Amino acid sequence: MSRNFLVVDPEEDMDVLKGLASPIRVKILKLLHVEGAMNGNDIADKLSLPQSTVSTNIQILESAGLIRTETQKARKGNQKICHSMFDEVMVMFKEDIKPLAANTIEVAMPLGLYTSCDVSAPCGLCSTDGIIGLLDVPDTFLDPDRMKAGLIWFTRGYLEYQFPNNAKLSQHTIEAMEFSMELSSEVPGTSADWPSDITLSVNGTEIGTWMSPGDFGDKRGVYTPDWWKLKGSQYGKLKSWRVTTDGTYVDGMKISPISLSDLDLANHHSIRLRIAVKPDAKHPGGINIFGRGFGNYDQEIIMRLQTEA
Repeated sequence: MSRNFLVVDPEEDMDVLKGLASPIRVKILKLLHVEGAMNGNDIADKLSLPQSTVSTNIQILESAGLIRTETQKARKGNQKICHSMFDEVMVMFKEDIKPLAANTIEVAMPLGLYTSCDVSAPCGLCSTDGIIGLLDVPDTFLDPDRMKAGLIWFTRGYLEYQFPNNAKLSQHTIEAMEFSMELSSEVPGTSADWPSDITLSVNGTEIGTWMSPGDFGDKRGVYTPDWWKLKGSQYGKLKSWRVTTDGTYVDGMKISPISLSDLDLANHHSIRLRIAVKPDAKHPGGINIFGRGFGNYDQEIIMRLQTEA
């Protein structure tokens, strides 16, 4: 069954926040969510509250759009039936999305569009509609339906993606290169304490390793579909590898001396990105890669090239 989400912007949806700002109203919402539609008298009985208190708070919840009501005939007159509108309410601050600078080239790579792979089980792929192929069978990674993948996981090995070097095509010099993706470790079930060393390489040169702290399943990912079991990996951390003229950084912290000059991108028509958990990794804790329709960030693997102004 699909779940109904409400995303609240505190700057625009103050009425909703006011509707939630009461222990009594929260109890009413929880009761309707668990028990289903109920009338005011039943709500008052279940919560041991005066009918007048329940009636006042129902009006506030209805005005905030958090419940809907309908009038039905009862043995004596009419009764108001209350229905919960949402399964989850998320408060998010909207960001002013700035357009890309004129000297920035961005390419979004779908998860399933890798050009080579070598993975070990446990492993698998799934789309927003269901599992792709067979679980824990590495040959499934060759299934044509991999193009629909929104979540990919494996224990050791790699996936490699081939991005176009659009800076070379436009005859611009690259001043910085960035890769952004949502990642976590991979363990049967989940565990927030399950470190894994995830290594990125570009055109055969390792640019640096980030240690994922764990495999997160304490709550459903914002975009993770309902059919995906709650005991499975739900979301990851959005990580950014950035290669500059003086080294490689993860989320602004320098992790490697590998610089753009080491990659010699001007002489390559494509940029091959390899995402790996190496066999000799100190923390070989597997990997989950989240794409569109899964996790907390509705995005593919993003490459950004910053060129000379």
